[in-house]
Amino acid sequence: MSYGDDRVYKKVEIIGVSKRGLDAAIQAAVTKAHKTLQKLSWFEVQDIRGHVGDDGTVTEYQVILKVAFEIKE
Repeated sequence: MSYGDDRVYKKVEIIGVSKRGLDAAIQAAVTKAHKTLQKLSWFEVQDIRGHVGDDGTVTEYQVILKVAFEIKE
């Protein structure tokens, strides 16, 4: 298949969570999606959230993503 060929994708919403930051939350989500969805192609960040601990520090990052994968023939 080449990139000029017709193809169809499906997008699904997933949420990545990490205590280590936004990049880690994104990577956690993409890594898991890659293991469970065939032909994963791209992601879009839809929203960013987090949890604030009792001491006022950010304790968790939550990133809502849409990931796209190619529909099989």
